[in-house]
Amino acid sequence: MKKLIFMALLAVGLPVVAQTYAPLKGMNDETLFRTITRELSDDSFGGRKPLTPYEAPTLDYIANRFKEVGLEPAAGGSYLQKVPLLEVRTHVKNNEVVVSGNRGTVRMRYWDDVVIWTLRAEEKLKVDEADFVFVGFGIRAPEYGWDDYAGVDVKGKVVVMLVNDPGFYDDNLFRGKNMTYYGRWTYKFEEAGKQGAAAALIIHDTEPASYGWSVVQNSRATSSLTLYSQEENKKLIPFQGWITGASAQKLFDAAGVSLEESVAAAKKKGFKSFPLGLRTTIESVNDVSFGESANVAAVLPGTSLKDEYIIYTAHWDHLGIGQPVAGDSIYNGASDNATGVAALVMMGRRFNELSERPKRSILFLAVTAEESGLLGSEYYAKNPLFPLDKTVICLNIDSFGDNMRTSDVILSAAGQSETDRYVIDAAAAQGRNVVFSNYDPAGGYYRSDHFPFAKVGVPVALAKGGSNYLDPQAAQAHRAKYYGASTYHQPSDEYHEWWNVSGSLEDIYLYYAIGLRLANDGYFPKWYDGKGHK
Repeated sequence: MKKLIFMALLAVGLPVVAQTYAPLKGMNDETLFRTITRELSDDSFGGRKPLTPYEAPTLDYIANRFKEVGLEPAAGGSYLQKVPLLEVRTHVKNNEVVVSGNRGTVRMRYWDDVVIWTLRAEEKLKVDEADFVFVGFGIRAPEYGWDDYAGVDVKGKVVVMLVNDPGFYDDNLFRGKNMTYYGRWTYKFEEAGKQGAAAALIIHDTEPASYGWSVVQNSRATSSLTLYSQEENKKLIPFQGWITGASAQKLFDAAGVSLEESVAAAKKKGFKSFPLGLRTTIESVNDVSFGESANVAAVLPGTSLKDEYIIYTAHWDHLGIGQPVAGDSIYNGASDNATGVAALVMMGRRFNELSERPKRSILFLAVTAEESGLLGSEYYAKNPLFPLDKTVICLNIDSFGDNMRTSDVILSAAGQSETDRYVIDAAAAQGRNVVFSNYDPAGGYYRSDHFPFAKVGVPVALAKGGSNYLDPQAAQAHRAKYYGASTYHQPSDEYHEWWNVSGSLEDIYLYYAIGLRLANDGYFPKWYDGKGHK
């Protein structure tokens, strides 16, 4: 089925062919940045989803651009670190999930009411006559005195839960508006699986999720990806998914339970999870395939400290070809994250053109499958090309697109490590001040490729231009002229010549300065807790 779909796409004018691109030599930084962003987000790359016919041209393009600016292959003589992936396209029986309760039956249509999938390598999967349990936020966090699974058995059952964590609603709980990892959907599915649940459904709510229902849909529009391990994939929860708020209301009505009162209770410490008196059978046929994606890895060898490494990361993937929006089905991912790859190439050239080579080596890593759960960076963190204890810092670049210059730099997750001072000094050299921020209600810290490095103890720095524009009137006029609805995970995330990238370039130079300093000063920044930020 999958091959036929892509053959049809090719037939309507989206050829996957080798192309010739303009040489980068002689381009200034802005022209280079714009050129690579424009080329990599072109329709000819088909939205850059891993394990599609568009992956090979994407990898080839990035490797050739790395080579062109003088970077060497980092993966045993190759630019490609192979990453084993499992791809599953889930077909739910009758395209719906039917739930029976004491006060009626609810039919949730796939896509409109529920988005559900599996990451197990099973062609057929069935959860038979499973009971529902409302488990609040689905969190077990002993350090916060919180356990939504205490005293309730969810083995073989369907757990329904809220998005984010309790701190979103009460500043006295968890870390307030600074989301913890417990608020991420990845954690919720992981924990539900550990508890033996048969399925986990998160109730979507735009504000605490930080994105609309269409983002949930588009993220699963074609297939789902995960790292492949024959044993580990068997341990994953059979089904995971999201339901709309309207669907949740119908479910609770069918159970004869107040959704409003249940949600209010779940936000308070001491909440006790409870069965809903609902039951369902979920059955699917799954297109299962295995494949190798790749991280594109290039290195600039150092001199006297060449066995120590600075790592710059950016994900190369996006969502591919999916559900059409206003007649456009290609999710080009220009800002997210062709710009990040462009930044890697730009910085690679700058480092290579230095009159004196840095003491430490610098690894430029364009990782795969970020949109599927940071899979490429997770794979590298578990299978590093170079020792993690010799890795000084990870500097990750994600969505540096149409941004004008600012006088401030927002330092996220501030106060976690000694990398803060490197950001402060680099910003000061640009004449910018640093604003410490631990306000992260969307959980951005856990949503990009620095996080797998932080989990294994590699220091990171997360900094970006703020909102104090050098020319606020021009910035306001620019946004009023060009912006309407969000382009996040939409086909409208396309490159435009009207982009003003002056701020993005300044942020890239900030990262360049941090890496250059650490590449020569011989110091290993430390986490203040000695472990790494989780």
